[in-house]
Amino acid sequence: MTFRDDAQLDTGGVSSGGGRGPKMALGGGIGGIVVVVIAVLLGVNPNSLLGGSDGGGSTTQVADNAQIANCRTGADANNNVACRIVATKNSLDAVWATQLPKAGVRYQPPNVRLFSGAVNTGCGQATSAVGPFYCPPDHTAYFDTGFFQDLKTQYGASGGPLAQEYVVAHEFGHAIQNQLGTIGRAQQDPKGATSASVRTELQADCYAGIWAHWAARTPAPNGGPPILEPLSQSDIDDALSAAAAVGDDRIQKQATGRVNPESWTHGSSAERQKWFTTGYQTGDVGACDTFRARSLG
Repeated sequence: MTFRDDAQLDTGGVSSGGGRGPKMALGGGIGGIVVVVIAVLLGVNPNSLLGGSDGGGSTTQVADNAQIANCRTGADANNNVACRIVATKNSLDAVWATQLPKAGVRYQPPNVRLFSGAVNTGCGQATSAVGPFYCPPDHTAYFDTGFFQDLKTQYGASGGPLAQEYVVAHEFGHAIQNQLGTIGRAQQDPKGATSASVRTELQADCYAGIWAHWAARTPAPNGGPPILEPLSQSDIDDALSAAAAVGDDRIQKQATGRVNPESWTHGSSAERQKWFTTGYQTGDVGACDTFRARSLG
């Protein structure tokens, strides 16, 4: 998916900068909700999971906004990953400002923070090893842009633009869950093939699909034409490639040679593709009720 070259970008609500810290072997991958939100909801100090401390980490955090300083147009977004995240946020905000009220809730745009190595968050200090994640206490989605290269080289995704935009849309999906009051269900059953955690992640995939459904049909936040061009089949293939790449079964098979559904937290590759497709084909929040679904695959 490409952005209109002349689309005007708004960097409001987006910041960049962050000190480098030690990498940590924390799972999270796409949707670090497993590490972050479970800790918050269960009363665990997320600092102990994310690498911070009660007294504040030694890493100096500076929002210098250098990564987004030159993000002005859709052409910038088409050529720069940081600007692509800015543009995707603009599009997501436009779509959800229209779609979420249909579910009876006024949309509150989440913030976005781009960082490198490590960052202090409302959920504690996080490192790049957690992967992209959304933190409910500060209503912010965090991205180390280096993850998108990892998505291609380590996870095997296609690396196309919509593969990257899908990741951003997935994290915004968690922000939508937070506003709808459903994100807390993840605490009820954190592991397993049909667990509440898996259902939470698959619902975020479905919400990402809803964005894809409406993105090229929704006017820009400034009232101009949609900032994204219509989807091609290649775009959809890119998104499905990313969804498959971060399936629990695929990651487990690659890491250990075995698949253990009892330890799943995000869902299988096929399930992630299915729920993104459900959102994309329907464009309907009501179609994303993974918690009532008898079958997830």
